[in-house]
Amino acid sequence: MCVVSRSSAAWLGCFGRRMALDLHLSRVCTGVAAMRQDSNYYQLDTTKKEEEVEDVLSHILRDRSHIDETLRLASEENAAEHYHGFKYFDSWGCPIPHLKYIDSWGCPKPLGAAIQKLRKIYHSAIKPMEQAYKYNELRAHEISDGEITSKPMVLFLGPWSVGKSSMINYLLGLKDSPYQLYTGAEPTTSEFTVIMHGEKTRSIEGIVMAADSSRSFSPLEKFGQSFLEKLIGIEMPHKLLERVTFVDTPGIIENRKQQERGYPFNDVCQWFIDRADLIFVTFDPTKLDVGLELEMLFRQLKGRESQIRIILNKADNLATQDLMRVYGALFWSLAPLINVTEPPRVYVSSFWPFDYAPDTSRELFKREEISLLEDLNQVIENRMENKIAFIRQHAIRVRIHALLVDRYVQTFKDKMSYFSDPDLVFKEIVDEPDKFFIFKSILAKTNVSKFDLPNREAYQDFFGVNPIGSFKSLSAQCSYSGGCLLDKIEKAITSELPGLLSSINPGKAPPGLSSCEATGCGDKPKNRYRKN
Repeated sequence: MCVVSRSSAAWLGCFGRRMALDLHLSRVCTGVAAMRQDSNYYQLDTTKKEEEVEDVLSHILRDRSHIDETLRLASEENAAEHYHGFKYFDSWGCPIPHLKYIDSWGCPKPLGAAIQKLRKIYHSAIKPMEQAYKYNELRAHEISDGEITSKPMVLFLGPWSVGKSSMINYLLGLKDSPYQLYTGAEPTTSEFTVIMHGEKTRSIEGIVMAADSSRSFSPLEKFGQSFLEKLIGIEMPHKLLERVTFVDTPGIIENRKQQERGYPFNDVCQWFIDRADLIFVTFDPTKLDVGLELEMLFRQLKGRESQIRIILNKADNLATQDLMRVYGALFWSLAPLINVTEPPRVYVSSFWPFDYAPDTSRELFKREEISLLEDLNQVIENRMENKIAFIRQHAIRVRIHALLVDRYVQTFKDKMSYFSDPDLVFKEIVDEPDKFFIFKSILAKTNVSKFDLPNREAYQDFFGVNPIGSFKSLSAQCSYSGGCLLDKIEKAITSELPGLLSSINPGKAPPGLSSCEATGCGDKPKNRYRKN
C-alpha cells in the first residue's frame, strides 16, 4: 500500500474523492514510492519534495492547451485576432474594441444596439399580448430583461455520478482550486449550481440570486424557498465564463421519488431547459438504464433535439470491444425517448483532468473532445442569433395562444342565447373543442403548424382559473395611437426580428419570413379606430 506524506497530500487530495481512481492513484503512488527509494529524497527540503511530486503529477495530468485553443481562450492576442481587434470582454461577453465604440449597454455599438432593439421589440410588440391573454399562466415562461441580455447557458443533465461536475471542473481548470465542484463515486451534487463570471471568486446563495432583478434567475423564486435553498451560484474571473454560463444539476436517482426532493424537480429542470442554449446529457458505461425520472426528463426535452448533445463519459475505463457494445446499448436505451429521424450526436471520451487510461483509444477520445469543444464554441459565437431566434419562437407561441383564446371567446359569444347557462355553454366548449372546430379553425385561417399547437387539456386548466369574461376579442385589442396587438406581434415575427438578425449578419440573407404562407399570419383584425 502506498502511503503519501503530508506534504504530498496537498497535491493528491483530490484522489480520495473518486473510487474509480485506482489505476491513476497506483501510478502516482508508484512514482512517489520510486522517489522515496532514492537515498537523496530525504535530504531535500519540503519545497523540493513538493516540486518532485508536482513533476510526477505532470505526467498523468492531461494537457489542456487544446481547450484554450479551440475556445479561443489561449491569449488576449488570439481573442483580438478572432474579434477583429477586440481585446477585452464586458460582463455580457461582448468583445470591446475601444471605449469610444462602446454604447450605454456596455457592448460594442453594433451588438449593443441589437440587444437594445431586441429588448424594445419584446416590450412593445410581444409582452402586451402576453399580458392581455395571460400567456405566462399557460406556459409559466416569463421573459425578463436579464434573460434577454444574459449569456449563453450550457446545461448539464444526467444520472448521478456520471461526471457532470468533473467535466465542468475540467473545462474551467478548477482542479485543486477552493471552488472546484465536489465530485465522487456516490451522489454528490444535490443543488442546482450556476457557475458564472464575476470580478472575484465568491459563492452566492439562491435567495440572493432570485432577489436580484438584474440577473436572469429572478423567476426561479416561484418554485419556493425549499428550492432556493438548493440553488447556489459561483462567480469567478475566468475567460470562458465571460462568454458562457454553466449550470450543474443534481443527478437523477431512479429509486427516489420526486416529491422527496422537497421542490418540483421536473418543473425546475423545465425552466432551465427552456433557457439553455446547449444541453449536455451525460452517461457513463455503468448507468445506461432508463427509469421513470430519466424518461420524464427526455419528454421535457421534446422540441429541443437540436440543442441536445449526448456524452458517453469515462470511456477510457473500457477496452475497445467493450466500448463498442456499451455505445450500442446506449443507443438502444435512448431510441424510444428521442423522436427524431436522425440519431443524436454522441461524444465518446473521458472529460476530467487526468490522462487517459493506458491501452485505450487516446486519439479517438482527443478528437471527440475537440469536436465537442468546437460545438460549444459555435454556440457561444452565435449567441446573439440564438437569442433573436428564441424571442421569435416565443412570439410565435404567444400569437398562437392569443388566436386560440380569441377563438374560444368568439365561439362562446356565438353559442350564447338569452336562455343559455353561460357556465354550461363554456364548459361544453372547453371539454369538446373539436366539436366546435376551435383548433382546426386556427390551422385553416393562420397556416400554423399543428405541431406548434398547445395541448387541448392545457386550456381546460387555463380557463379553470381564468374566466372567459376576462378576455377581450382580438378585434377589440386595438387603439388609435398604438394600433392592434396582433398587427404589432406579427410585424415583429415577419419583419422586425428577421431584419434585426440580418443587421448583425450583413453577409447573410434573412430567412424568407415576409409572407403569411411562411409565417402563418392569417386574417388580421380590423382596427375600428382607423379609416380604411
